[in-house]
Amino acid sequence: MPSNTQFSTLTEPFRPELLAYCYRILGSIHDAEDLVQETYLRAWRGFDGFEGRSSVRRWLYRIATMACLTALETRKRRPLPSGLGAPSDDHRVAVAPREPTVEWLQPAPDARFGADDPATVVAARTGVRLAFIAALQYLSARQRAVLTLRDVLGFRTAEVAEVLDTTVAAVDSALRRARARLAAAGPVADDLVEPDEQIWRGLLDGYVDAFTRADPDALVRLLRADVEMEMPPTPTWFTGRQAVLGFLSVRVLRPDLWRMTPTRANGQPALIVHHHTGDGRYEPYGIQVLTLRGCHIARITAFNDPALVATFTAHPLEVR
Repeated sequence: MPSNTQFSTLTEPFRPELLAYCYRILGSIHDAEDLVQETYLRAWRGFDGFEGRSSVRRWLYRIATMACLTALETRKRRPLPSGLGAPSDDHRVAVAPREPTVEWLQPAPDARFGADDPATVVAARTGVRLAFIAALQYLSARQRAVLTLRDVLGFRTAEVAEVLDTTVAAVDSALRRARARLAAAGPVADDLVEPDEQIWRGLLDGYVDAFTRADPDALVRLLRADVEMEMPPTPTWFTGRQAVLGFLSVRVLRPDLWRMTPTRANGQPALIVHHHTGDGRYEPYGIQVLTLRGCHIARITAFNDPALVATFTAHPLEVR
């Protein structure tokens, strides 16, 4: 068996990018963490049999891919509310109760992926964001793996075939189907434009200030006319500034009710949200991810899951 030092030296540099990879395949940061742990356990047990016919990185991706594909055999796709039904343009509609039986898509903190994640570089250039991860959920498990390895991480077709233990022709076929399916399900190009850093910082600061002061008028200046808001695990979601502001004004905004800490998730501005309990304490409430287009907020995705807060606070990311 290899020594801990030898094994760690060879494999640990790839942990952040493997976590990002598993997250893209699974749509869950919690499941991705579990699968990366399983990947390293399998790699440790099989290290004596690694003969160096491929790189350590490609060997680890092969193990991670097989672990993810096996896990997805018994799991459904992870949707957002926008992937399950039509939105409402009237804030007065009855809001559906939380739906705990659905395994919802989760956000992922940028701090977990590290600066060396190859997909982070691509994401920064192309603006691939939360919408892309949601669109991936429409692909089969194998198509997700092929498209991510080939188009996001830049593996050669022959390398992808090796990772998946298949043929080059099979990879090419799966990639064509995945690209076509993604084009039909994915976001339009305008949704994938990364705004100027100063612009998104100003929007984030203004959004936090408006929530803290419970000022819907301040939000008007920040939101696009066609802004959308969804709140997993609640299936109900809203479209249009009037509906979003109406919902927030009537049901959400209260002075000093919310404490928001800026962060980044999926390469986008995000907020760690705590809720005032009424006895002087703030408890974890969830994560909000903002999709920006131009100088305004185009979508608010409020993941109202307190369990996500620990994932972000355990690995804080300073937002300048």
